[in-house]
Formats: sequence, C-alpha cells, structure tokens
Amino acid sequence: MNKIRAAITGVAGYVPEYILTNEEISRMVDTSDEWIQSRTGIRERHILKEEGLGASDMGAQAVENLFKKTNTRPEDVDMLVWCGVTADMVFPATANIIADKVGVKNAFGFDINAGCSSFLFSLITLALFIETGKYEKIVLVGSEKLSVYVDYTDRATCPLFGDGAAAVLLEPSTEGLGLIDSIAKVDGVGRHVLHLKAGGSVLPPSMETVMRRQHFIYQEGQTVFKAAVSSMADTSTELMERNGLTADDIDWLVPHQANRRIIDATGSRVGLSKEKILINIDKYGNTSSATVPLCLWDFESKFKKGDNMIITTFGAGYTWGAIYLKWAYDGTRNENKI
Repeated sequence: MNKIRAAITGVAGYVPEYILTNEEISRMVDTSDEWIQSRTGIRERHILKEEGLGASDMGAQAVENLFKKTNTRPEDVDMLVWCGVTADMVFPATANIIADKVGVKNAFGFDINAGCSSFLFSLITLALFIETGKYEKIVLVGSEKLSVYVDYTDRATCPLFGDGAAAVLLEPSTEGLGLIDSIAKVDGVGRHVLHLKAGGSVLPPSMETVMRRQHFIYQEGQTVFKAAVSSMADTSTELMERNGLTADDIDWLVPHQANRRIIDATGSRVGLSKEKILINIDKYGNTSSATVPLCLWDFESKFKKGDNMIITTFGAGYTWGAIYLKWAYDGTRNENKI
C-alpha cells in the first residue's frame, strides 16, 4: 500500500477592503513611499478597521470561501485548526470560534502559535494526523489582525504589517503528492529581539504597561533580518539536499513574506531564479501566519499537479523551517479565485 500523505486540495483567502497605502503612512510618521518600498518591498497593506471584528471573522470568511470553492460541507470536516499570533481572546481558542461561525460542529480543533512560522508548523503537525488514516478532511486557517499591535508612531515597524486570512483543505493522498519532508526548529534566544512584551502572564495588562507602550510589536530589525535569511536558506538547502533536489527540480519557492530583501536573499542562496519565487508582499505586507497561504491563493492558477514546492518561514521565538511539498492538483481548475 502506498504511503498516505497530507495534500493541499484547495485554498481560499480573504483580505479586508480598507487599503492602507505608503502615502497614508508617510502622513503619520517621517517616511515616504520610496523609502518603504526600497527597504521592504511593500506598497500597501489591508487593514480590518471595523470595530468588534477580529482574526476569527477574517478566518471564518476564508473558510467559507474554501468550502464554496471545494464543495466541502461543514459536517464533513474532521478537524479545524487556527494558527497565528492575534487570537480573538486568551481563551477560548480561536479555532473554536471559527468553527462555530462556519457551522463545523463535531470536529477536533485547537490553536497553534509559532510566530510567523505558525502556518508551516501547523502544516507539519496536521500532516501527521492525516498520515494516521483517521482524518479525511482538515481545515487549516491562518488569520491575523496585526494592526491592533502596530505602533503607528514607530517609523521602523508601522509600514511592515497588515491584516488578512487564508485557509487550506488537507486531505489524504496515496499518489506520492502532498507533504514529502520537513524541517522545523526553534531557538528561544530570539524572544529578546522580536516580541510583544506585555499582555501575557509575566507582564499582564495594566495602566503602566499601556502608558509604557508595551502592547506593540518590538523588533530589532537588523538582527532579525540576518537570522531570517540564514535560517530560511539553510533549512531549504538542507531539505533539498536530503531529497536529492537541485534548483532545477524546484518549481516554486513559497517564502514567508516579511521583507522583500529577506525573500530575495533567501532565493539567491537557494539558487533559484526570480521567476520561481512567489512574492506578494507588495500588496499585503507581513500578515504573519497568513503570508504563505495567501501566496498559495494568489498564485494558485500557476500551479500544476506534481509541482515541487519549497515552503520556508521564519518567526518570533525564533521559529523557522522548510517543507518539501508536491502540489496535488492543477491550479487552473480554480481560476475563478474566491
């Protein structure tokens, strides 16, 4: 019997209507469209501005779109997992909230937080559930409302982040398609240079933490940049080498969209031509757990069944890794993107 692997059989996304442009940001802080684009590659980002809406609302919309696109019924879902860093609440799990909003009533579910590597870590984890043979349909959704943690007086970080969501359907395949191999690593030393300081059990919310502006994203950009490039490139290269793959064998590199310079440097070190590197950071900015599935959604029509993909990410913690995936269907069948 052929090995059961977890294959992505559908992808759908959702981004809020409001677009925050570089020009608008330049009216908030001392910067310019040229400065932002030259250093990050970002032109604009989507922001969820409506009050009372959070990550679960965008995630639920992405899941609804996925159900419609793949003709999946909520009652057929065995598991629904949410991944990200901007949960609706400390508890209950955002996966529970999304499941309720989309009508998934009898499924297993939980949240996974691995910083900007949340989607990659979740994909690796859920593949193991598929491989047991006990799960037929798993929905993985990454959704982020990072705008609530952005300090729009901080010139260094406020242009970087946006809001959005995307979801994938995972199903078993015995055709040699799906997740073939993976590498995932963590190193807690990274917590000092990329974090959200207040709001947890060590430093709970208080008037003092608010006044000290400790509920915003803190990042030491240059340190994170160097770690991201080396970690994403090293794991991607290691994964290719142990699977006997050269740059010519790889059809697509799907990198976390944190910074255009990080993406370019990673692609160059792996030895891939620019045509093989998927980039949409210009439209969305860094949406953390949603960047990889949003890339798959945006470029789906280019994919062919059997395409070799390397997915690689880097996030707070540090967390990083890479996945070798064989795409499971011709993307042209879903050209009418929902």
